Amino acid sequence: MSGDSAPINLTNHFLIAMPGMSDAVFAKSVVYVCEHSERGALGLVINKPASLTLADLFDKVSLPLLRQDLLGSPVYQGGPVQTERGFVLHEPLAEPADDAVAAPYASTLSIPGGLEMTTSKDVLEALSAGSGPRKVMVSLGYSAWGQGQLEAELGDNAWLTVDADRAVIFDTPTHDRYDKALALLGLEAWMISSQAGHA
Repeated sequence: MSGDSAPINLTNHFLIAMPGMSDAVFAKSVVYVCEHSERGALGLVINKPASLTLADLFDKVSLPLLRQDLLGSPVYQGGPVQTERGFVLHEPLAEPADDAVAAPYASTLSIPGGLEMTTSKDVLEALSAGSGPRKVMVSLGYSAWGQGQLEAELGDNAWLTVDADRAVIFDTPTHDRYDKALALLGLEAWMISSQAGHA
């Protein structure tokens, strides 16, 4: 690092793909950044549903799904890395308090200022039994950037960034999430045409 600027930390932010994004995985995508440090970044695409529902996924792992509110929910394509592995993005089970206890799942990443991401099967077992986190988004695979890679893409204007909003992830229909994320910046898709800036 040159030392003249502090490293950016986009943890708990959305990355919104610019129209010029040619990578099919990320074209018109919104990525929730779960972790960002000098070593790289990790996130989940929140607006690209896979071809299966949560009911299908639970069938595949031989668990019943007693949460009626989740039966028809899509499973998302979180990114191109480890696409056979599930990642559960969810609200913290309890907002931190003086008597806060650690998340009850074996493998959970608490995202500063944001949500939690659990990769262990116990969260699926909790959902299966009718409990678990109230709001969840399940994805297969995740998105990753190596050291300096995301910063380089930002320098190339591949992404817009904005503080994440849980309502976009959990309360917005999938096909509206890109536009809702842009709206957090006061933008609409037509304003960021890939031709922008060309006379």
